[in-house]
Amino acid sequence: MQSYTEAVVESSCEPAYADVNWDELGFNLIPADYMYMMKCTDGESFSHGFLARYSKLELDPSAAILNYGQGLLEGLKAQRAKDGQILLFRPEEHGLRMKMGAERLCMPSPSVEQFVDALKQTVLANQHWVPPPGKGSLYVRPLIIGSGPVLRMGPAPEYTFLVYASPVGNLHKGQMSMKLVIQDKSHRATPGGTGGIKSITNYSPVFKPISEAKAAGFSDILFLDAATGKFIEEASSCNVFTVKGNVISTPALQDTILPGITRKSIIDIALSFKYQVEECLLMVEDVMDADEVFCTGTAVGVTPVASVTYQGKRCEYKTGDDTVTERLRTKLAAIQTGTAEDDFGWTSTLNQA
Repeated sequence: MQSYTEAVVESSCEPAYADVNWDELGFNLIPADYMYMMKCTDGESFSHGFLARYSKLELDPSAAILNYGQGLLEGLKAQRAKDGQILLFRPEEHGLRMKMGAERLCMPSPSVEQFVDALKQTVLANQHWVPPPGKGSLYVRPLIIGSGPVLRMGPAPEYTFLVYASPVGNLHKGQMSMKLVIQDKSHRATPGGTGGIKSITNYSPVFKPISEAKAAGFSDILFLDAATGKFIEEASSCNVFTVKGNVISTPALQDTILPGITRKSIIDIALSFKYQVEECLLMVEDVMDADEVFCTGTAVGVTPVASVTYQGKRCEYKTGDDTVTERLRTKLAAIQTGTAEDDFGWTSTLNQA
């Protein structure tokens, strides 16, 4: 396998940018050249990782990831600043969240330091895949999977941590805002389940209702709590906020709601702007009565919601420049891309080869 030094030396010989039409960049997989891998056996800790060319994995048919879904994912972005520097946004928070999720799924995880180092190595080795300023970002996907073989239901005897990357544009390309529908027939998560972590098993169960919602002209679904069906939790892959006057509200974290890094950051930014922020039980009526609604997440960033439909009734919200949502979005984007002072200490600058 190729060493980190060899990979960075080779990547530094590449042109400044990969041969990509950056203006047409969507949210589709364009594999960057290198991925990072690290393995450990059950009862041991992750120790030595390496960079290798992006390639297919070889797995035993009885691997725990294939048979029992023992796997965890993360997602974050590397951005290029106007001066050419590459920035990572709050990578330590993603490492901490992965550790929390791994414990829930009986898996070992890299230390936060190992996690961040792996991200930096992956991004630097693929630095010519980081889009030009304002053209997109390099989406970085860390995974832990139960790669060891099992027959009896239980944790795997071996685990693989890997990181790969792909340049991406806007998740909802061509859409300036989202149209959501409140779903009361299916649920994203149940109490005591895995809704509060990024388990791979969280996602495919909502493919069908999301596909039906998109066929009906909606961008995504707002899921209700499974226990009462009265409270908003989140969309399929992003958190939700409402704005009413000077008050910004978002569902309080519990084991059915993912603790989003963007969510956490927007709360801090909103407080710095002197808005009142409430983490609460957010009822359907609160959403329908809001002045603004927006979603947050690594993929969506901060995206305004144009409308929410529930039981045939559609409510429309303020969007555009003169909104709270846009003020928050602009500030977050400025920090992530280095165009504003990072008073929070959230960004890490990578030293390029």
